[in-house]
Amino acid sequence: MTVESAAGEIVLHPPDAHNPPIDLDLEKFMGKWYVIHSTLPLWKSRKDVTITYALKTSPSEETVKFDDIVEYRSKSDPPTSSRSRVVGIDTLISSPDTNAPPASSAARSGPLGGSDAPSTGSAPADAAAATSNKSAQTRYKWRGKGWLVIASSRWQLLGCSADPSPENAAAWAVTYFEKTLFTPAGLDIYSRTAAGLPADVVAEIVEKAKGLGGDVAKLAEGFFEVERSGVDGKGTI
Repeated sequence: MTVESAAGEIVLHPPDAHNPPIDLDLEKFMGKWYVIHSTLPLWKSRKDVTITYALKTSPSEETVKFDDIVEYRSKSDPPTSSRSRVVGIDTLISSPDTNAPPASSAARSGPLGGSDAPSTGSAPADAAAATSNKSAQTRYKWRGKGWLVIASSRWQLLGCSADPSPENAAAWAVTYFEKTLFTPAGLDIYSRTAAGLPADVVAEIVEKAKGLGGDVAKLAEGFFEVERSGVDGKGTI
């Protein structure tokens, strides 16, 4: 089975892309995702990591919000133990100021110094990008709930399956997390099942992440598999 037939075409966009052409159906993106590979150090000592999203507002509303529930076990915990939980809320970050030139040098190089973004842009293309800003629901600010209300971070979707719905066992997604005072920047690969994705699909995703260049490529060199109980598909997650 080829990568394309198993999971669709693998396309990733750099975090500094002005308006990534990701045709995301946010309602289908909701639900439980399994973190199967990551570059984030905190997952090295944990297992059975899932992230569950649940919309609080309609995707068509000006302010899009959804609940964000992270659950995991320590590696030493038995697979039947209760998982730890971190609850937060994600709020859509508005697209960059459309009054600024989308193809400015800042937008091209970005905070990560990606080298694959276009170095020049045409007026029609820039106008089209500005017009479609609202369609790119890929950047979010996370804020914790309860005692974590003072904690916040930013993350974004770099790419996902054309059909990211929970019913699609071949669905995948790649997220990028910005550096905070307490955590380094990092990447996660999501799957809809605890069994994960075929090895060739994971390899293709990693290579596409490396191909973005800049700091993302450096991060992608550090991908590791996140331990999951019962990776034969019979897990207790």
